[in-house]
Amino acid sequence: MYLNCHSFHSLRYGTFSVQKLVQSALESGAERLCLTDINTMTAVYEFLKTCKEVGIKPVVGMEFRDEGELLYIALAKNEAALSEINQLLTDYNCEGLPLPRHHPEFRQSFTIYPLDQAPEKLLDHEYIGIRPSEVNMLYKKQWRNMICKMVVLQPVTVKNEDEYELHKVLRAIDLNTLITLLQPHQHCRADETMLSQEKLLNYYKQYPEIISNTQKLLDECSFDYDFSYPRNKKHYTRDKQNDIKLLTSLAYAGLTAKYGDHHIAARQRVEKELKVIDQLSFSGYFLITWDIVRYSNSMGFMHIGRGSGANSIIAYCLGITDICPLELDLYFERFLNLNRKTPPDFDLDWSWQDRDVILQYIFDRYGKEYVAFCGTNVEFKYKSILREVGKVFGLPKNELDALTTAPIALHDDNSVVKQVHKYGKMLDKFPNQRSMHSCGILISEEPISNYTALIMPPKGFPIVQFDMHTAEEIGFEKFDILSQRGIGSINDAVKLIRKNKGIQVDIRNTTISKNEKQCNEFLSTGKTIGCFYIESPAMRGLLRRLKCDNYKVLVAASSIIRPGVAQSGMMKEYIFRHNNPDQFEYFHPVFQEQLGETYGIMVYQEDVIKIALHFGGLPATDGDILRRAMSGKGRSLNALQKVKDNFFESCKQLGHPEELSTEVYRQIESFAGYSFCKAHSASYAVESYQSLYLKVHYPVEFMVAVINNQGGFYRTEVYIHEARMSGANILNPCVNHSEYQTNLYGKDVYLGFMHLQSMEKSIAELIVEERAKSGNYKSLEDFLKKIPIGIAGIEILIFIDAFRFTGKQKNELLIEARILVNDFKPAKIMETLFDEPVKEYQLPVLKRDVFEDAFDEIEILGFPVSVSPFDLMIHKYRGSVMAKDLIKYHKKQVKMVAYLISRKHVPTNRGDMFFGTWIDVEGNYFDTAHFADCLRTYPFKGGGCYILLGTVEVDFHFPNITIQKMEKMPFIPDPRYYHDEDKRYNAHEKIREDISMTHRAPYPQAHEIGLPRIKMK
Repeated sequence: MYLNCHSFHSLRYGTFSVQKLVQSALESGAERLCLTDINTMTAVYEFLKTCKEVGIKPVVGMEFRDEGELLYIALAKNEAALSEINQLLTDYNCEGLPLPRHHPEFRQSFTIYPLDQAPEKLLDHEYIGIRPSEVNMLYKKQWRNMICKMVVLQPVTVKNEDEYELHKVLRAIDLNTLITLLQPHQHCRADETMLSQEKLLNYYKQYPEIISNTQKLLDECSFDYDFSYPRNKKHYTRDKQNDIKLLTSLAYAGLTAKYGDHHIAARQRVEKELKVIDQLSFSGYFLITWDIVRYSNSMGFMHIGRGSGANSIIAYCLGITDICPLELDLYFERFLNLNRKTPPDFDLDWSWQDRDVILQYIFDRYGKEYVAFCGTNVEFKYKSILREVGKVFGLPKNELDALTTAPIALHDDNSVVKQVHKYGKMLDKFPNQRSMHSCGILISEEPISNYTALIMPPKGFPIVQFDMHTAEEIGFEKFDILSQRGIGSINDAVKLIRKNKGIQVDIRNTTISKNEKQCNEFLSTGKTIGCFYIESPAMRGLLRRLKCDNYKVLVAASSIIRPGVAQSGMMKEYIFRHNNPDQFEYFHPVFQEQLGETYGIMVYQEDVIKIALHFGGLPATDGDILRRAMSGKGRSLNALQKVKDNFFESCKQLGHPEELSTEVYRQIESFAGYSFCKAHSASYAVESYQSLYLKVHYPVEFMVAVINNQGGFYRTEVYIHEARMSGANILNPCVNHSEYQTNLYGKDVYLGFMHLQSMEKSIAELIVEERAKSGNYKSLEDFLKKIPIGIAGIEILIFIDAFRFTGKQKNELLIEARILVNDFKPAKIMETLFDEPVKEYQLPVLKRDVFEDAFDEIEILGFPVSVSPFDLMIHKYRGSVMAKDLIKYHKKQVKMVAYLISRKHVPTNRGDMFFGTWIDVEGNYFDTAHFADCLRTYPFKGGGCYILLGTVEVDFHFPNITIQKMEKMPFIPDPRYYHDEDKRYNAHEKIREDISMTHRAPYPQAHEIGLPRIKMK
């Protein structure tokens, strides 16, 4: 009898989770239950499953509202009805079509109007819903004749009085108003609860026809869904036979190109994979992916195929991936096997500049009715909850800031704050808004609206109303179409090399970059700034500790840096065993047989599965549960926990001692976070090598490309420093040489206008366009005649020395600019028929301090260009040891002066610590460790130069300084404000540092890891 129930997926309205809603129905004695969330189908499939689990018949539908006004409720008679309900909302969301106030064109659905919205005439499938409070109105003549078309309408929105207040909090958040200002029509009624069946029907005892109408309507609704049936687009060609025929042809053509005609192992692998792909009817999925990549290649784009798809030699032969699975012993079953009922998924990366073109192709090629982005449900988070709830209770900004920054124990103890805490806790994990999955695309065999309504965000690509977990449950596997700046850097570097040096680098040919001698030398010494995935301080330190000088070790490094491995302590153990291969034993033969390549350490997802199967004797189904939990596809650790009992029981039957089994499972369990599959690590390693090859052989072009793609781990200043260390001559923007992005002439690097923090992009682009059309600017006056720029914009260009070609000092140019701007208005500039002679102004010569330019640069760019930060120090001391010599000072105290690049927060059992990354006066990088007790006395004080005192610890070839003391060194006062004491140190605050915070449990110490290095019996 509950035809109108809301879950909390009726965003900022309902208060029930799906589970709690169904449980309440069960407690009330209901045999049927309708879910009709407001303008959404988000929870339909979870609702179906939950109802079936407890024996309640599910009925699904939607409550349609327009600008908050309830129009009608639609209930689906069957599965087909879902499509028409979804399509109506999709047209409203995506096409801007108005919702009809009456008689929506439903053929398979019932429409129920609230009493105050009922039309004069009802169609056969239309009814009027009568609330218990409205029964007394039925004596009126206008309604008496309509009783035959009336049904019970008891909306369910809240569970009790507390949740009613929570509902009002949600409504106030949604309407951005104070809770005290809410109007009755803006929130539900207090009686919208799940009444008992008996109590509900008692309201209608005088009108049994209404009860029977309701029962009849519910009897006619029968919605079911086959969760085991794949819903992705089935075929690339017209049918399965033609799909496998085309796939086979493409695979063998690729086989010849990659391996030649006589590689027996490769041919056998291709034959084996084709057979499995055909049996599972997955040829279409491979071909659609190939088609997307083919289009990308036709556009000259570079892509990276990664993830478990790289386990497939067919993917390699089709050019989807660049990973040879034979080289790395990647087994196809990790990606696809006969037990798998859902399609595999490929992760495909493009440059952030090219991704939208690829997306548009997919939507155009496969049809907007069949393609959509996966959605996500953004939940209320801790800080946002307190801020949002605090606002509706009228707290001022300073108190809201205190709520979100101070620990709860330090919050005020007044009644309002207690209310905020109360409702804040109730809102935890509530969905707050729907958004777009960052990369997941669904391509459906049937119109997407058969399964869900769509939303159209500002970006312009439609989104389904469910998330990736629901998509997978109902039979969809997404195509992950991602973007990253690393590919953009590689792409742009290749173009710059061709333009600057006339050399065409075939960077897609991975044989030129993988295991190239000079690349491996850079790799083993951590000279990888700017290179995808291997440039962070932690990764560079790991590469040095491993003396990583080949592809396979880099593949392992790409995985052991991940939290799952590091958290378990296996990263430290891997480093030890890699450097001391004769100082450990495999503690069980299975580990030597299965994990010999990684010294018996579980590094990849595949390793964990191998041990679970070969040591623990688990069935393949439990192995897949492990894989899914580790890859983040499980919603919690529950999936991993389910196999634990089976594991120990199986180990016992196999005769393994309990102590040994416990240790093995401890290692398995540590991977419950997110570890890489081996193919994923291999894909990352290939891209790392591609970027490293460009850095080694074409360093200036590569670093300019990194700068233009806005870097990676570090700020722009660091990449500019790296370009200078590579031989580049770094020059400030110039109106006659600079582009919007940074550009290159030989070794001269002209910073782009994009780095001028206050420069409008449209003006910057116009400067370049006008120069291309009319030639170089002859003077400041010539520039101002052509470019409609205000005085603030022209001052930025003068201060950054963009008019240095005139030979005039900045002081002169500033005066001249003010005179010229007063002579004419830039908005009224018109092209003259003939060039007028440039006016010459006789201005006084003003003396400038040598460091004034540096402070102009700091103010505008955030860092100095014309000098080094060390040149700005008051003191001339530069330390007693340089970074290049640190490895000679193991266990010795050193004093150094260095410029702060970045620091990373790390939680430990003894308190928070930081790792610092610095450059010395010679421009070389080094790293420091700052423990909590030291930081209390010698904290970081922002960007700049510091004097450091500490002890060098060389850990497997990698020197790190444990700091005992440090102090920030003063810079000279700003000479531009020699007579203004208040402003002499303002620019100093612009000097930055990169800070990254870590939110995780402390990693274990060496003595806590306890990973056995001897055979266990």
